[in-house]
Amino acid sequence: MKWILALWLAASASFANAIDIQPDTLYPRVELDTSMGKIVVELDRTRAPITVDNFLTYVVKGEYDNTVFHRIIPDFVVQGGGLDLKLEEKKEDKPIVNESGNGLSNAFGTIAMARENEPHSATRQFYFNVADNTKLNPSKRRWGYAVFGEVVEGADVLQAMALVPTENNAKLGWPDVPVTPVILKRATLLPRP
Repeated sequence: MKWILALWLAASASFANAIDIQPDTLYPRVELDTSMGKIVVELDRTRAPITVDNFLTYVVKGEYDNTVFHRIIPDFVVQGGGLDLKLEEKKEDKPIVNESGNGLSNAFGTIAMARENEPHSATRQFYFNVADNTKLNPSKRRWGYAVFGEVVEGADVLQAMALVPTENNAKLGWPDVPVTPVILKRATLLPRP
């Protein structure tokens, strides 16, 4: 009897730790509630399944809540997802495979994964294209940056974010950090349509 109870408790704990990233939804939507307004993105699991699942795992676990958009460059990108309100790096899961050759372009209003120079180094940071950044697309000679969705609501919010004043941040040693923090208060996976 104790063995059956232990097995049941283990199964229950495993079930409780499971997260629902809507694996059967091809185009899930996520609402990003920022300090400047709301943005809704529609993700494309048909073109970037690994990237979408990775992003949604961070969303559903609440890992993007109370983070900042730490890199904003007008006519280029608005980047966030990796630093908390104290500008300290948040824990990352393991890097994912780069899906930049999926046919989606780094066009205005798309969301893509940030990464290091190594092509398969994306973890949790993402960015919005606030221009048509075709130079971030892959070519025959180099990897690109994986686009995995697009803004479907709140493009005006994104455009306003792209214009906030920035500075060289002494703590981070980085340029293009907003003078007044732009906060991602909460990221929510929306119910299935």
